[in-house]
Amino acid sequence: MHELQYLIFTVIILALLFDFINGFHDTANAIATSVSTRAIHPSHAIIMAAFLNFAGAMYSTGVAKTIGADIVKSAQHVDEMILIAALTGAVIWNILTWWLAVPSSSSHALVGGVIGAVLVSVGVEGLNLWGIGKIVIALIASPIFAICTGCIVMLLLYRFFGNFSPSTVNDKFRKMQILSAASMAFSHGSNDAQKTMGIMTLALLSGGYIDAFEVPTYVKVLAATAMACGTAIGGWRIIKTIGGKIFKLEPISGFAADLNSSIVIFTATLLHLPVSTTHVVSGSIMGVGTAKRMNAVRWGVAQQMVLAWVMTIPCTAAMGALAYQAVLMIFG
Repeated sequence: MHELQYLIFTVIILALLFDFINGFHDTANAIATSVSTRAIHPSHAIIMAAFLNFAGAMYSTGVAKTIGADIVKSAQHVDEMILIAALTGAVIWNILTWWLAVPSSSSHALVGGVIGAVLVSVGVEGLNLWGIGKIVIALIASPIFAICTGCIVMLLLYRFFGNFSPSTVNDKFRKMQILSAASMAFSHGSNDAQKTMGIMTLALLSGGYIDAFEVPTYVKVLAATAMACGTAIGGWRIIKTIGGKIFKLEPISGFAADLNSSIVIFTATLLHLPVSTTHVVSGSIMGVGTAKRMNAVRWGVAQQMVLAWVMTIPCTAAMGALAYQAVLMIFG
């Protein structure tokens, strides 16, 4: 009994660490565009993002239920050692990509880690292939959708404000960027923090501490707080990549990218679908840049990001599998 309590405690600590790293890894998603166009001071932007990430994380638990219930067939197929291994693989990947300043998906990392740990421990029969398919489709389709809608939003703004002088337009949209960045921060919290809630709730369910997959209030508060604290630290390496290396943003294009991203992400939250906020924001910026002209986007940087996106799930699955072997040696 004491060993089970220790293992569940380890899962929760690792889940909160993952959420914390997710916060500073993905700070760029919410504030990169507004910081790069100097619409808001960086320290003010981070404080705003931290507060609204917390508020968004408390919004609902639909995505948490998808993560906790749709990757594995049932809680009986998962034990605490599997979750420890999955989280370890995801944490290592997030730290590595943050260090290399590569915008990668914490969502992909977590899903890949769980898949790898379950495969090496229980086998493919422990996986809910239909549920995984639904999650993967959402993860893949959302940035493609964001590119298309980002281009449309930017073209509409060009149509409505094309007759105004660039300085007038940018002055007005620089102020509006604060609102779009705020909505982006809220939507980010509403989707990303729930993934950690799902893992923590799955651990409590498999350990017999709760009877049904319903996210306890204290789990919501812990996950929201961890993400907000991580956000408050800031992820300056990735902010530079998203904010300036994909496409040279102006206030009107930064507003368009944030508005489009927040709509796509919050729609996914309402549909209980986990999406990568990193991928959606990057896709929005690519779409906004394409609306200006195709060669305005630095497609070489975009290709490097896409490569990281493609590699994340298989790499974290391998890390989760290796981590499970290490966990067995330690706890087995």
